[in-house]
Amino acid sequence: MKKILLLLLPLQLLAQRPNIIYIMSDDHDNDAISLYNKQFIQTPNIDRIGKEGMLFRKAFVGNSICGPARATLLTGQHTHMNGMRDNQHAFDASKTTFPQLLQQRGYQTAMIGKWHLQSYPKGFDYWKILPGQGLYYDPRLIGMQGDTQTYKGYATEVITDQALQWLDQRDPGKPFMMLYHHKAPHRNFVPKLKYAQQFSKIVFPEPASLGQKPTDFGKARQLQKMSILLDMTLCSDLKVNPRQLYNLPGFKFDSADARNYQGTMNRIPEPDRSALLEIFKERGELVRKYHQDPQMMLKLKYQWYMRDYMACVASVDENVGRLLDYLDAHQLTENTLVVYTSDQGFYLGENGWFDKRWMYDVSMQSPLLMRWPGHIKAGSQTAELVQNIDFAPTFLQIAGIEPPSWMQGISLKNLIEGKEKRLSRKELYYHYYEYPADHAVVPHLGIRTNQYKLIYFYTLDEWELYDLLKDPSEQVNLYQHPSYQKTLEQLRTRLIALRKQYQDQEPAGSLN
Repeated sequence: MKKILLLLLPLQLLAQRPNIIYIMSDDHDNDAISLYNKQFIQTPNIDRIGKEGMLFRKAFVGNSICGPARATLLTGQHTHMNGMRDNQHAFDASKTTFPQLLQQRGYQTAMIGKWHLQSYPKGFDYWKILPGQGLYYDPRLIGMQGDTQTYKGYATEVITDQALQWLDQRDPGKPFMMLYHHKAPHRNFVPKLKYAQQFSKIVFPEPASLGQKPTDFGKARQLQKMSILLDMTLCSDLKVNPRQLYNLPGFKFDSADARNYQGTMNRIPEPDRSALLEIFKERGELVRKYHQDPQMMLKLKYQWYMRDYMACVASVDENVGRLLDYLDAHQLTENTLVVYTSDQGFYLGENGWFDKRWMYDVSMQSPLLMRWPGHIKAGSQTAELVQNIDFAPTFLQIAGIEPPSWMQGISLKNLIEGKEKRLSRKELYYHYYEYPADHAVVPHLGIRTNQYKLIYFYTLDEWELYDLLKDPSEQVNLYQHPSYQKTLEQLRTRLIALRKQYQDQEPAGSLN
């Protein structure tokens, strides 16, 4: 009998280890979560994670772009170390990842939804992923045999269905870790009908910098191609029917944009397609009326963008609610760490932009909410500087595994459990590489402290310095301001030290 008990004990201890569910949406900005900002949308289910756990006020990424952020999640390393600097290259599947380490210690591991690493997942007992960016309607998913199948429905719901199905089929005698990754609200922002209807008449407040001219700043901002007015497409991005744009005097018709629009609309089943076309019909009428008025077109495109984006977010929130309800119904809530975040922030009209990539806070900052009953105090908040290199070591330590020394992040376990109020970290490092692909944001790196941010666009030899307490929207470059020269030199010294600390030895202008 004693022998049997000894054999059972490790399994019992294993089953008591916490489950981990990591929810990542794509391009979900803090301001599109009502626990951060109530002026745009209500997200009661995502809010619930923060209200029943912890809200992070200063969570950031080290490279604001999809693939690199996901590689950092897996490895706990900055992108110059894990090798995935941009979206143009595949993630090196030979790299050791935290799911592999959990799997080796008895965890069941699953990856469901958007992967976007151009290689098959490794270290997972089960995976089902979107190819590339994936599709909003009737998405295709790749299974573990390399087979691709089309699933009828809206992507956010399909991904959630697959996640809940795996939870039903897992071994209840083992702890689990599931990565549950949404496509939404990524461009081209295709909403589900009920939410398109809900947001179709809402007028969103405009950011003060919506009409800002890039010429007011350095060359880096002038080169970008992420302007809502100039770069956001009417048809595929904003659902304007190309038939309404034919033979429009003074208008340059974009046939590629029209084809992309048609491909998107053709996937939407009837009668939803006709209902959505009716909602979007007014947009084409307004384009015909105002297409030669840039100021009015900017205002219109901003509103259409926000409506579609927020409608996509609303669907994510609904499906997060489905997952939380499942945990409640299956008595999994108490022993499960639930994390909600995004791969980075996203511009919602600030500076007249959409997209991400920059080291500016709108792009670099990401939402982060964690719930773990009995360990994280409900309604708690932290303003410590947290970065996505911290996720992997945190999950490992929570699972009782010592994070390997090659991980560059800090475990947040003691912080979220209230055992520590402060982290040892005083600054964050950032390095963006991808150029000129997509939005022509030039490579840059920099340092962010609680008060200051120093950015170096090294291919232009152009510097920017911001006082974040006085100028949180980062509109006044203080690099040449006489009163900030001592601060500048201190930050430059600390930046060089950070590069050495994180082993970033790549050439970078005058920092070589």
